[in-house]
Amino acid sequence: MSRGQRFTDDFKKQIVRLYQSGKQASVLSKEYDLSLPTIYKWIRESNTTGSFKTNDNLTDEQRELKALRKRTAELEMENDILKQAALIMGRKSKS
Repeated sequence: MSRGQRFTDDFKKQIVRLYQSGKQASVLSKEYDLSLPTIYKWIRESNTTGSFKTNDNLTDEQRELKALRKRTAELEMENDILKQAALIMGRKSKS
């Protein structure tokens, strides 16, 4: 498997079904050129949430951290805009 290769959800489901029907992960790994950790990750995701999307498989803490980082970035951008506006207004008042 090449790094960064993307697989469809249907393909992932097929691999999980094959595993659940009794095919060993090591055999699937060799047949489909997949790493064992990838196969086990798909199995875990399928069993916990039934979804292979990263956002669906985040813990509550991970979701909160992601939201907080997004909010921090927004506030930093707003702060930068306000600083620039203050500089512009300061220049205009001196004129």
